[in-house]
Amino acid sequence: MGTIGKFAELEAWTTGRELANLIYDLTDVGAFAKDFSLRDQLRRSAISAISNIAEGFDSRTHRGFVHFLGIATASLSKAKSQLYLALDRNYIDGKTFDAVYDLCDKTARQISKFIDYLEQNRPND
Repeated sequence: MGTIGKFAELEAWTTGRELANLIYDLTDVGAFAKDFSLRDQLRRSAISAISNIAEGFDSRTHRGFVHFLGIATASLSKAKSQLYLALDRNYIDGKTFDAVYDLCDKTARQISKFIDYLEQNRPND
């Protein structure tokens, strides 16, 4: 990881944090705020993504880090699935769906690239 000293410096974590805040904002209003199940599940998915990036960073092993990054990516997939339901229920419009979905994708791509980097620079076991 070179010069990165804390998880908050990771690009994927920063983008994921932006995503989590956006999800909190959009789930705080209207009918979405009253659908406690979907609201909370979507929030937990976003929280899980950044939490697993952080947990992996401090796992102290290469294998552990990559494992937690994989879980973070899966949490983003879960969030994308939940966004479809939010769209179907008219809690969000198409433009909002696209923006949040794209931010999920961006975060997942950043994680994927970071996993590739870690795999290419894997320490000798």
